[in-house]
Amino acid sequence: MRPDLYTGGLSGVAQGLIAHNVCTLYFAHIIDINIKAASGICFPDNNMVQDALSRELPPSCNYEGFMTGQIAALIVAAGRGSRFGATASEAPKQYQLLSGRPVLSHTLDAFLRHPRIGTVATVIAPNDLAHYEAAIAALTAPARKLAQPVHGGESRQVSVHNGLKALEIARPNLVLIHDGARPLVTSEVIDDLIGTLQSGAQAGLAAVPVFDTLKRRPEHGGPLETVDRTGLHAAQTPQGFRFSSILEAHEEALSHGLHHFTDDTSLAEWRGLTVQLSAGDPENIKITTREDLDRAERIMKMSKPDHEPAPLSRLDDVRMGTGYDVHALEPGDGIMLCGVKIPFDKRLKGHSDADVAQHAVTDAILGAIADGDIGMHFPPSDPQWKGASSDQFLKDAIRRVRQLGGQIAHIDVTIVCEAPKIGPHRDALRSSMAKITGLDRSRISVKATTSERLGFTGRSEGIAAMASATVRLPFSDTPSPA
Repeated sequence: MRPDLYTGGLSGVAQGLIAHNVCTLYFAHIIDINIKAASGICFPDNNMVQDALSRELPPSCNYEGFMTGQIAALIVAAGRGSRFGATASEAPKQYQLLSGRPVLSHTLDAFLRHPRIGTVATVIAPNDLAHYEAAIAALTAPARKLAQPVHGGESRQVSVHNGLKALEIARPNLVLIHDGARPLVTSEVIDDLIGTLQSGAQAGLAAVPVFDTLKRRPEHGGPLETVDRTGLHAAQTPQGFRFSSILEAHEEALSHGLHHFTDDTSLAEWRGLTVQLSAGDPENIKITTREDLDRAERIMKMSKPDHEPAPLSRLDDVRMGTGYDVHALEPGDGIMLCGVKIPFDKRLKGHSDADVAQHAVTDAILGAIADGDIGMHFPPSDPQWKGASSDQFLKDAIRRVRQLGGQIAHIDVTIVCEAPKIGPHRDALRSSMAKITGLDRSRISVKATTSERLGFTGRSEGIAAMASATVRLPFSDTPSPA
């Protein structure tokens, strides 16, 4: 058990808040919260409580900040995961190993590291304490924001309600509810959801557009039906709410004997709350089957840097690389450029998602470090890349730069086409590339031009992209293995 998790015998969500936050304890005292009774949480070490209350209140601590400044995360990890197929002797899916650590450990790290999250609480099954403690022991993030676990119930809905009740003493303004079996959630997804809530949304939902063709099997037989996917999104977590609103919604549902809600935005909609979408991530997958766990391993292997990059000021070997790619157009419903789907009556033809801009940038980066090209690392003859998202290729090129101890200083891409018009989408394309690469938008340029109706681009037979990448590496006279 990690010694920084449990201090002075305190238990429950309030442990982390009080042991590390005098403001919280002070205001809990002055507004006369019955700490010992709330949510079954108690404080066996009364000396610590009295000591904290006797301290001088920090100047930065004020009642208004305590009431509204807190953002909490509730990680739901009490499920059994029957579809995963774990045997009786195996751990549930959220405790299976991913890159050598339990899945839940990765999930908790994402929220513990996030600077805007003040409290992280976890809901677990009563019999999973040993598994949970193993996951906590494998954390790489500081655990000072982590509260003791809360026991779940007979359904996900009941488990979330238990977690919310335990968080009630913390009185957060916002709460993000997240599946413990989604270990690849990024800080960008968390940031976007928080931004959606802070802009006034009653509730927010991380989601991604549905690109695959959908079929419905009629209940009583007959031919398959094609489902119109216009406007359809696949729901993910985290899902965010005003804390008081979602707690009230849960309590009202339970008072009506309703236990069938499988996610919290569905319950919020039932209560009459308006849910707004925020940006999800195709790689923010939920571990449901063993195949999902294998896929998560591949994603982590491709996106995780093997070395922390050095500061740019210490990187004296400046490299330039260029890339060029072209894809033909065919009838469709939109084209992928820089990770963004742009509505159009055609699509780009290719083995992967045919994102011509990302392909050009990937080749530019590989060229800068003299490490082959995209076709060498991801051959179109390999079926595993059929329909793959091109950000996987770009992230792999970035990983290769970091393996050399370097950083990418600048990316410039020019898209050549007659249609669709790129200008209205330029900001979205830059933002998407910034998210994929981890660079500031000021280091990414996206331009567009036409070929004055000359050649294959002028005839709207295809789209071309040219890119350059500036890479800075530690200077060395020793040739690289490449």
